[in-house]
Amino acid sequence: QVQLVESGGGSVQAGGSLRLSCAASGYTYSVVCMGWFRQAPGKEREGVAEIDSLGRLKYADSVKGRFTISQDNAKKTLYLQMNSLKPEDTAMYYCAADTKWCNWVLAVGRFGYWGQGTQVTVSS
Repeated sequence: QVQLVESGGGSVQAGGSLRLSCAASGYTYSVVCMGWFRQAPGKEREGVAEIDSLGRLKYADSVKGRFTISQDNAKKTLYLQMNSLKPEDTAMYYCAADTKWCNWVLAVGRFGYWGQGTQVTVSS
């Protein structure tokens, strides 16, 4: 089992920045793909970015150039640096992990482990 705990969410004005963190514990040695997803009220959960243990990564078009995914393997922590935030970025953000290699399509069903989420609210 792998446990994931997100932190760093909050409220910010449009144009601002936040950095989300996801601390992993448990059988983390088996994890090779991690990602960030988000879900706004009334909408389906969507992929934001994913990264594998080799450092390869992919972003959703909606966040390219604004968000940066990174990982600290020693700390077993995943990060999402979010800059130039927009009101449409408002959502619950979830960290996800899996023991299968990333398939680079940001698919919710690809990931077997999920955190509880952290809320991000961007006001105009």
